[in-house]
Amino acid sequence: MSNTHLFRHALLPAGWAENVLLRVENGVIAEVRSGLAGGHGIALPGMPNLHSHAFQRAMAGHVERRGAEQDSFWTWRTLMYKLALSMSPDDVQDAATLAFVEMLEGGFTSVAEFHYLHHAPDGTPYHDIGEMAARLAAAAEAAGIELLLLPVFYAHAGFGGAAPAPEQRRFVSSLDGYTKLYERCGALAPSGVAPHSLRAATMPEVKALAELAGSRPVHIHIAEQVAEVEACLGFCGQRPVEHLLDNAPVGPNWCLVHATHITPDEATAMAATGAVAGLCPVTEANLGDGIFPAQHFSGTWGVGSDSNVLIDPARELQMLEYSQRLARRARNVMASPGEPATATALYQAAVAGGAQALGLQGGLRPGAPASFVTLDGETPELALSQSVFCARQPAVRDVWVRGRQVVAQGRHALAQTARLRFDAMVNRLV
Repeated sequence: MSNTHLFRHALLPAGWAENVLLRVENGVIAEVRSGLAGGHGIALPGMPNLHSHAFQRAMAGHVERRGAEQDSFWTWRTLMYKLALSMSPDDVQDAATLAFVEMLEGGFTSVAEFHYLHHAPDGTPYHDIGEMAARLAAAAEAAGIELLLLPVFYAHAGFGGAAPAPEQRRFVSSLDGYTKLYERCGALAPSGVAPHSLRAATMPEVKALAELAGSRPVHIHIAEQVAEVEACLGFCGQRPVEHLLDNAPVGPNWCLVHATHITPDEATAMAATGAVAGLCPVTEANLGDGIFPAQHFSGTWGVGSDSNVLIDPARELQMLEYSQRLARRARNVMASPGEPATATALYQAAVAGGAQALGLQGGLRPGAPASFVTLDGETPELALSQSVFCARQPAVRDVWVRGRQVVAQGRHALAQTARLRFDAMVNRLV
């Protein structure tokens, strides 16, 4: 099937262009031409979401209440475990459907689902070892978002192979069991591997998983918390990123999620591998993780919605820029002499890094997925800047994924139904 779209302005890999025609064949961009008259609107490449835990959408707004002692990531994790132990496959599908619909309405057109809620509440594998993954694939299919399934390997409660805690029982796999799960996920959707962290997977296990993945994506949480860094130093005398880079075959198909607490030397070494830094600024702010040291990192990065406390790629870019401004007491810090428009620089970098992390070709170019979004406005640079820094709600008008329109005038067809099912589920569980 072939069709064409003609836009007044479009953000191409080389920058803004006028009167751009996109010819789409079988969900892929077959041709890009500029200089043609008659275009309307502003087109942007769809944003890849490189890190999501869809089930955690059910927590949003319910954990913003102080406990008896100072709250932290670790107190939040305790509440997350309680939710994880209570959700059925139907509940996970309902949470994921709403999360994926909201991603599309915000302009995310693909998502890497870092999926670790595998088993029944008592820890027993379902008859279909991929039952929960199948629910995520069904939710993605219903919403129309492109899915990369990242089944998570989780075996330990701490560095050195500590036995998992009882509340982690729905996550835990052996390497043999994980291989079966990975094969099942590969039958459901494009897949990669995800050792949860150096806390939850030993280095021999991480290397075995990398071998299993081959050239497919490998994603891992790393250096998100100061306590994690301190525990790693206590275990092996190295910091997490340092330890990973010295012992695992990290390369361009890897995504190091968060990497919040890294030294300048670690940042330089990480960039040299070609791996993507998976930044989740809204969640990192919500959890009090810290601020990624972007001034030391010259490599590739992208953004993800992580805990899905607020789903909007523009807010991720805004939080990234504003956190850097606060840390460095400067403005427009993510722009450059080559691209001085901050929103454009942020958007282009996040598209490129996110696509690499998902194993996709990014940008509006021949051979890339025909996944794009539109904004209203006459001045493209200003419209994108207002979307990132000034909009009171997502400014996205229309969204296409692989050539199929899934959002029209800012609204997804499943939005109301998905919200009603989600609300009923949350009211019952939370």
